[in-house]
Amino acid sequence: MAQRAIGISGLAARYAKALFELAKEMTEIDRTEEDLIALGGMLDGSSELNRLILSPVMSRVEQGKAMAAVVEQAGLGGLTKNFISLLARNRRLFVLRQIIQSFLDLSASDRGNVTAEVISATPLNGPQVSAIANQLSRSAGENAVVQSRVDEDLLGGLIVKMGSRMVDNSLRSKLERMKLVLKGIG
Repeated sequence: MAQRAIGISGLAARYAKALFELAKEMTEIDRTEEDLIALGGMLDGSSELNRLILSPVMSRVEQGKAMAAVVEQAGLGGLTKNFISLLARNRRLFVLRQIIQSFLDLSASDRGNVTAEVISATPLNGPQVSAIANQLSRSAGENAVVQSRVDEDLLGGLIVKMGSRMVDNSLRSKLERMKLVLKGIG
C-alpha cells in the first residue's frame, strides 16, 4: 500500500509540475490556482463528483463528458478545462485531489510561501485561520498559506499537513490511540 501511495504522489507531482510550468509560460498561474481551489471545493462538497473521478467502471469518454460539463458549469478557464480533459483521456482523474495540492504547493513555493492544509471537524473562522497561519509561519520560517477544509469524522481537533510533515491532533486519532493502549492492557 505504501508503494502505491508513493506512485500516486509521484504521478500527481509530475502532472502538477507540467500544469504549473504551462500556466507560468502562459502567465495564468493565478487563474489556474483559483480554478483548482474551486474544483477542490467542489470535490469536498460532492460525493457524486468524487465517485465520478474515482470510478473504474466509467469509460474515459463518459468521465470526460461528465467532467467537461462540471468544468463548464463552474466557469473554469481554458487551461484548466484542457487539463481536466487530458486527465480524463489518460484515465488520471483519480489523482486530481493530489494534483490540486501539488499545484498549490508549487504556486506557493514560487511566491516564497509554504502551503499548509488544515483539516478540522467544524469550519474555521477568519481569526482562527489567521492564528494558525501565523503560528505555522513562525514554525516554518516562511510565510504559510492555509487551505482549510472540514472533515466531520474527526470529531474535534485538527490535522495539519505542511510539506511532508503532518500533525494529527484530532479527537478521532486520540480515541484510536487510547483504544490501542487499552487493548494492550487487557
